[in-house]
Amino acid sequence: MNKKNHVLTIRVPKDLKERIEKTAEKQGVSMNQFAIYAFAREIAELETTAFFQNQYAGKDKREILEAFDAVMNKQIPSQTPPDWDQVDGE
Repeated sequence: MNKKNHVLTIRVPKDLKERIEKTAEKQGVSMNQFAIYAFAREIAELETTAFFQNQYAGKDKREILEAFDAVMNKQIPSQTPPDWDQVDGE
């Protein structure tokens, strides 16, 4: 991966800049580092949303829930979850 830094200059409203400064200070990081983190996190969230929207395109709710239940109900019969992983009441 190319580690070369690139410059991105953006204009933000004064109140947003102040919030970024305050949050970065609370986190103990520079404004630049906080901005990189915030951008990366938001982009990852948008990409994840797009991925799942793509996966579910054309499927109805029933199909999705049935597929989910099929995965969640898979358990190899000889494998019992350890005591620490038991749900209360089992």
